Amino acid sequence: MRNIFIEELERSCGPGKNIFLMTGDLGFKLFDRFRKKFPGRFLNVGIAEPNMIGIAAGLGLSGKKVYCYSMIPFLITRCLEHIKIDICYNKANVRLVGAGCGFTYGVEGVTHHAMEDLAIMRPIPNMTIVAPGDPAEVSACVKASVKYEGPMFIRLGKNCPPAVYSSTKIDFKIGKGTTVLKNGNDVCILAAGSMLYNAKLASEALCKKGFGVTLISMHTIKPLDKMLIEECAGKFDYMVSVEEHSIIGGLGSAIAEVLSEISYKGAFKRIGIPDEFNHYVGKMDYLHEKYGLTAEKISEKIINFIEGK
Repeated sequence: MRNIFIEELERSCGPGKNIFLMTGDLGFKLFDRFRKKFPGRFLNVGIAEPNMIGIAAGLGLSGKKVYCYSMIPFLITRCLEHIKIDICYNKANVRLVGAGCGFTYGVEGVTHHAMEDLAIMRPIPNMTIVAPGDPAEVSACVKASVKYEGPMFIRLGKNCPPAVYSSTKIDFKIGKGTTVLKNGNDVCILAAGSMLYNAKLASEALCKKGFGVTLISMHTIKPLDKMLIEECAGKFDYMVSVEEHSIIGGLGSAIAEVLSEISYKGAFKRIGIPDEFNHYVGKMDYLHEKYGLTAEKISEKIINFIEGK
């Protein structure tokens, strides 16, 4: 995901564009080519993320579109006050590009895991949140972000999962969900970010077992596509959210808020990370298995949900 992000940003950073890239002492090899092509538009502030946010806000208010790159815990959790006041209050054109969603940096432990960032960012006024889930969505997200006005948080994994879409050209609009699979009205699965591919595999497995499944990519967490959720609520008796984030405060909570306000008569389930600190040590795939975020575990949970187990 990181490579696609920087490649697309380079393509967007032509003559006359006011795009500026900043990093908190990360991504040296990743940004080498960008730094050489656009030396006046790149700044490494060192391990001083709050300072980076302040500088970015100033640049954003001076007419530039600024992209701040760092690991999510250091970019979001550590810099919350600065993001809220310097960027969002002033509606500065700053894009917070967070690498390492969920258990991406699995072996580094809790300090490097990111499972509360959506919950932290969602309540802040003026903040837009996008979590692309495959190469096509990452590319489309960067293109859209260049034209977008106002603060934005782009939530990325470290490595890019396999493609979910058959074409690199997709109908991607910030604030609008995208239907990935439409094969019946038994259950609607709404997935975001790094879980989109596993959700697709789970959907395909459910279809083979006779369930009618529709899969939607909710790549924009805020503003949420409420109209699409309400439309799905009128068609499906079962709805499920899938995300690599705490079940508190993320995509599942956002969808639940919409469903509760329209008095949804069906059943809704959140699949994500439980409300606990992780005490396992291992790579991302190992932690996905432990927390039931593999395609097999997701499909199993959905079957048990539908069958009332």
